[in-house]
Amino acid sequence: MNLPVAPPAFDATTGPRQRRRTDTGVDIGVSCGLVCVELLTLVVTFGLWFLSGLDLDPGATVESDSLWGYLAAVGAVGVFSTVAAAFAARAGAFVTVISQATVATLVCVIVFGGTMAQSHEDARCRDTPSAASCED
Repeated sequence: MNLPVAPPAFDATTGPRQRRRTDTGVDIGVSCGLVCVELLTLVVTFGLWFLSGLDLDPGATVESDSLWGYLAAVGAVGVFSTVAAAFAARAGAFVTVISQATVATLVCVIVFGGTMAQSHEDARCRDTPSAASCED
């Protein structure tokens, strides 16, 4: 006796809309690697800014560099993390999407805070050029 066989109701593994997801272990590994590289880049960038105003001579007056160039480098890290999140979303790597979105948010906060601080410093030096941290 031959009974009719019904086609499957829904099969997400075949067809034009296949649901692809990356392996969770690979996703977590890529996410951790990207976050470590980005945080290392941020630490090096702000470490260089800190070292620009550091001098071991107690009698010398040292002024640190302007933050604008360093904020541009931090913004580049933010753009990189946003692009990485977009590629990860396309690949279905949701752990990487979340971690890169978190890094992009952190970079936005850093850039916004640094911009406000440097703008305040620039305005103070423009209004009072004889202030302690202003260039002569």
